[in-house]
Amino acid sequence: LETVVMDWLAKLIGLDKRFLAIKEDGTEGEGGGVIQGSASEAHIVAMIAGREMVLERIRSQKNASQGDLDAMRHRFVAYFSDQTHSSGQKAANIIGCKTHIVPSDDDFRLTKDALVAAISEDKSAGLIPFFVCGTFGTTNTTAIDDLVGVAEVAAAEHLWYHIDAAYAGAALTCPEFRPLASGIERADSFNFNAHKWMLTNFDCSALWVADSTQLVNALSIHREYLPRVKGDTSFVKDYRDWQAPLGRRFRSLKLWFVMRMYGAAGIRAHIRSHVTQAKWLEEKLIEDGRFEIMAPVIFGLVVFRVRPSAIHAAHENTVDPDTVNKINTDLVKAIQTDNRVFLVGTKVKGNDVVRAAIGSSIGTQKNVDLLLQVILELTTKVIASEQN
Repeated sequence: LETVVMDWLAKLIGLDKRFLAIKEDGTEGEGGGVIQGSASEAHIVAMIAGREMVLERIRSQKNASQGDLDAMRHRFVAYFSDQTHSSGQKAANIIGCKTHIVPSDDDFRLTKDALVAAISEDKSAGLIPFFVCGTFGTTNTTAIDDLVGVAEVAAAEHLWYHIDAAYAGAALTCPEFRPLASGIERADSFNFNAHKWMLTNFDCSALWVADSTQLVNALSIHREYLPRVKGDTSFVKDYRDWQAPLGRRFRSLKLWFVMRMYGAAGIRAHIRSHVTQAKWLEEKLIEDGRFEIMAPVIFGLVVFRVRPSAIHAAHENTVDPDTVNKINTDLVKAIQTDNRVFLVGTKVKGNDVVRAAIGSSIGTQKNVDLLLQVILELTTKVIASEQN
């Protein structure tokens, strides 16, 4: 069932046929999907597969011994932007490789040029690049990395290319968002969390690989007490070789229920309603005049802050940045203490900002109306308190 529903889901979000377990002619494909517990687990699995891929290439090209390969492992380096989710660094810590955090551009994206420069620097230092993560919808701002440019670098440098779409991947169920994801067809692995924005109970993190060979080679361990699943049942994946744990839950059943109950139309309507609500909130905040939008509103996230002119209109350019930051952190605290709605703050390029994420499975426009009401009320109180 997992093999089948993961192919269904891959087609629903428009993934390239390389990621399918069953080809159009009914034969078994080289790729396929597996349900992990979280995007963090998916990151670990993808990095292990990437390391295996590079080790195998070095072994064949240089006729390296196992001892030689073991001695190289501490030189392996993975690449992330400063906007990549923390799961990337955690995965690197777990598998024991180095990381290079590449500065994002003004639009919070990992770019081709920045990645090339980072790799050149590391190769000069004797390190071995093996893995890069591109993000489709970063946690902080839902920015989209230069997925095409990163793919070009990954191909040229023979890196494993993983795309983390943990939150925004669900938007790809809607065809109008797919042009934003150009480049994912060139990835080695792709992951998004159906339990985030696609109506599925936790945990259900969908991971696809274009070629499962390296993944299975890296994680397959034979023991006499663990009989192989293969044989006459060629389409049954031995998923213990696709994940870190040996045992696993029957996660595919809940995904089957969601897809059968809502259908493509229902899932798309769910996503589109949240995007519409986020756009509405953006418009209302701009109309109020006291707020500025700190990142483009692409999906269901609105990142904003109280602007300096709202604090002291006559001296907008002389308002201390620390004061502006304090107003915004105070606003977040006030909203959380008020307890009618919940949101959190973050930092964007050194500025304290507010994040309003719209994505509840039972949320409606009335909830967003209340959110706006609370923001406006408490902004007035926080500014008045600062001015006094």
